[in-house]
Amino acid sequence: MNVINYFDSGRQGHWLEAIGKSDWGAGALLHELLSKGTFFDAVGEGSKVLLLTDGDELVSYCTYARKDDIQPTDLTPWMGFVYTFPQYRGHRYMGRLFGEVERLAKEERVAEVYISTGHVGLYEKYGCEYMTQMNDMGGEPSRVYVKRFK
Repeated sequence: MNVINYFDSGRQGHWLEAIGKSDWGAGALLHELLSKGTFFDAVGEGSKVLLLTDGDELVSYCTYARKDDIQPTDLTPWMGFVYTFPQYRGHRYMGRLFGEVERLAKEERVAEVYISTGHVGLYEKYGCEYMTQMNDMGGEPSRVYVKRFK
């Protein structure tokens, strides 16, 4: 399995189609942002879509972005749009994405990354700490976690 950057893959059409197969509303939004070319408008220039792949199969994906669904805020960067396809769940594959996010954060001399979610008990498995609750752009409450890197 490999972690690749969607924008550097040279196979954006293939991976876009795979993202479109996710059974999650936020996955559909990511697909739309990428399809319409508005991804960077939404999450900030320089943001990345990280894909965990197994050959031609998409296992899991996330973004490493300047902005997420908690706006406005000075908190940055964010790990967002975190999704693992059902047939791959339960194997902690998301940890590989966290590893790449950590590598990118360290490269940028960033000590922590934020995650906005409704999940309880998922991100804690990866060393994230609950920080606070904030409203997302739709006005709904969201749990904000922080992942600190050593």
